[in-house]
Amino acid sequence: MTTTTIRISHQTHAALRDMAGQSGLTMLQVLEQAVAVYRRQQQLETLNAAYAALRENPVEWDQLQEERAAWDVTLPDSLEQ
Repeated sequence: MTTTTIRISHQTHAALRDMAGQSGLTMLQVLEQAVAVYRRQQQLETLNAAYAALRENPVEWDQLQEERAAWDVTLPDSLEQ
């Protein structure tokens, strides 16, 4: 794995060091996990904002509901629930 150097504050470095010590992971692993969690959080916030905007448009929201209803009939597929 290739790496690069970034500048972080002393406070952030100390927090990474503490978290790594408590978890048994390396500071790099802790940082990678934190970035992955932050990325997912940002994606969910973007998705939530898109759905909120969609709900504000009654025509498009109705179209989405109609599409969902059309797909809902495929769920059972003769399988017991």
